[in-house]
Amino acid sequence: MFEVTVLFLFVACVFLPWGCNMLFPAKSPQQSDSACDSCSDSELRIPEDPTVKHHFLEHLQSEIESTLFPRPTDSILQRHYNALVRAEVETRLAAMPDS
Repeated sequence: MFEVTVLFLFVACVFLPWGCNMLFPAKSPQQSDSACDSCSDSELRIPEDPTVKHHFLEHLQSEIESTLFPRPTDSILQRHYNALVRAEVETRLAAMPDS
């Protein structure tokens, strides 16, 4: 049960933009409210840490692939599939604020 709790906290910190701030507030509530007046809770940002950024992009790609048809086995069709996934990832990243 402890492992599940730790895993949940890790996922919350990695994938939610306000996750770690919710668990470990660095500022007083008054300071954090004034600092985040311009940002909304539903706004996603690309993480700056290379490892977290890599996991974020992998998660985005797997999310896109889950909505598509199964990965083809033919090499030519795989190239087209990969291009389709890359284009969709770029489209979603372009739609994100501050990207």
